[in-house]
Amino acid sequence: MKTYAVTFQPDNCTVRAAAGRSILDAAKAAGITINNVCGGDGVCGKCRVVIRAGKVTAKPTMFLNRHDIQRGAALACQTYVAGDVVVEVPPESRTGGIPHLAHEDAVRFGKVCAKIGEGATYPSSPLVRKVFLELPQPTVEDSLADQERLYRSVRKHYDLPIMQMGLSVLRRLSNTLRRCNWKATALLGSRGGTVEVVDVEPGNTAATNYGVALDIGTTTIVAHLVDLTNGETIAANARYNSQSAFGEDVIARIMYAGTADGLSVLQDTVVSDINGLISALVFDAGVRLADVTCVVCAGNTTMVHLLLGLDPAHIRCDPYVPCTLNPPVIRAAEVGITIGARGLLTALPCVASYVGGDVLADVLVTEITRSEELSLLIDLGTNGELVLGNSEWLMCCSASAGPSFEGGGIGCGMRATSGAVEWLTLGEGGRVVGCGVVGGERPLGLCGSGLIDAVAGLLSAGCIDRAGHFVADVCGPRLQKNDAGEKAFILFPGEQTALGRDIALTEADISNLIRSKGSVYMAAECLLDHVGLTFHDVRNVYIAGGFGNHLGVEQAIRIGLLPDLERSIFQVVGNGSVLGAKMVMLSEHALKYIQDNIASAMTYVELSTSHKYMNEYTSCLFLPHTDIERFPSVAKATRLQNGSGAAE
Repeated sequence: MKTYAVTFQPDNCTVRAAAGRSILDAAKAAGITINNVCGGDGVCGKCRVVIRAGKVTAKPTMFLNRHDIQRGAALACQTYVAGDVVVEVPPESRTGGIPHLAHEDAVRFGKVCAKIGEGATYPSSPLVRKVFLELPQPTVEDSLADQERLYRSVRKHYDLPIMQMGLSVLRRLSNTLRRCNWKATALLGSRGGTVEVVDVEPGNTAATNYGVALDIGTTTIVAHLVDLTNGETIAANARYNSQSAFGEDVIARIMYAGTADGLSVLQDTVVSDINGLISALVFDAGVRLADVTCVVCAGNTTMVHLLLGLDPAHIRCDPYVPCTLNPPVIRAAEVGITIGARGLLTALPCVASYVGGDVLADVLVTEITRSEELSLLIDLGTNGELVLGNSEWLMCCSASAGPSFEGGGIGCGMRATSGAVEWLTLGEGGRVVGCGVVGGERPLGLCGSGLIDAVAGLLSAGCIDRAGHFVADVCGPRLQKNDAGEKAFILFPGEQTALGRDIALTEADISNLIRSKGSVYMAAECLLDHVGLTFHDVRNVYIAGGFGNHLGVEQAIRIGLLPDLERSIFQVVGNGSVLGAKMVMLSEHALKYIQDNIASAMTYVELSTSHKYMNEYTSCLFLPHTDIERFPSVAKATRLQNGSGAAE
């Protein structure tokens, strides 16, 4: 088959692509990650590129108007190589690098979570630990075999009824013990109910033992390097999950995994991300990669399947049965993760197809199961997971929130990386009177928290009504028609932005956010209704996930994402997923607590079969709700704004 040269600018990177291959596929081959929320199906419009020279063919799309086409704009997933071609990938279409929220969270995470779970202490018993042994030399009177001699010495330190040793370690054991004059360090790893002698090192190496705690999110991967001898986090880093190139959400990735070689591609992609993070961590901390002995990861059920190379196809098919909810402990090398030669990989257990170990980690961190008070946990991200309960019972569900909280499906939306507006305040007529931009430069677009602030501000200013429609008389000249002929409210005119183009919101953007917030709110109400309770019975609301760190609670209540409750009961957890993974890595008792007191105690509610969810979801598709009296603080502010009431 004939191939052509595809050159990407400004990277000046050229790859060969077969005729008929998409520009998006060519970009992947070049290592250039282009934003494509829909996984290349042509329904999100986020993969815009500019064809500077050459010959291509393209499918028609509603995301490009005549002006776009005249200047050479195209959707990378719907444009195909027909000759040598030069393609410009603009900044707003790129993904990659270090995500601001996850990176910031990784750096300051200990401080954030010092407020969470202060009473939860588990005995120090790392899943992988080292013990220095001075073994007695064999004699005629003490002729115990080398393996049993080592077991006996280990048991003087720990009560370990069941121990095992791999053949490769056993083959080296005799020479190792004699070469080091019977002074050696045993590396012990917990594998279910068994403790394995993972390795035997000559001399005393007990002081150099490190592990990596991972939060494998759909959008971001956060990694902490932990000193297993004292429990301190000595380095932290984060990056976007490169699987996003194959789809922004788990459903798109499950579908891609079903294509030829799709599963292996997705596994290789996430493993490459993890190895890159681990390399950066050990470099920053100045430790040897060989001294990293374990990895503990928390992630949703799909992410765990993709990491382990397990077929996720049945996760999305009725009756939604995954391959496993409690993966075995394996060698990290089995999936390609590069740490110490025989290092172990442990994945936190999951609950159901759409509630994974990251949520269990959140529950561990927040100590919901240690209090009689009713608590509601909301993990906001690409997918929304909720947990309701206390020390006696737990219920959970998953809400299909869509990608808007991550900036997806929004014309001016973007991830929380450099140039993203992460918060803003609007004044009269919707004028921006204050904002915060990641990196401090001119804005490129709105991330999820900025989007919520913008919609809440427009509602308060009267620029939109409760259905999310613009009120022209109030909006004034800021309400204009965009190139597609849609009404668009200009937040930042082109001269104030990094790209020289307006950053604006359309009614379609607002509608996307309304659907997302409505899904989360209705999911919480369904959990409560399932046990005959209401929001007023809740005493603690925990907001987990990197996105939650920058969520304005007041603004989230104003649009109906969160219930209108006493503000003091809301508490931001931060990245509970990575902290929970760290807690488990440092104590096998914490892992057992998750297995026995959280995972096994949690009842999963399937919303797709909930009549209440299906029948009443549409009542949430207003700002904040069809029944505004459910949100008394918003109702009061609305009456005062309209001059129809006085302060109560």
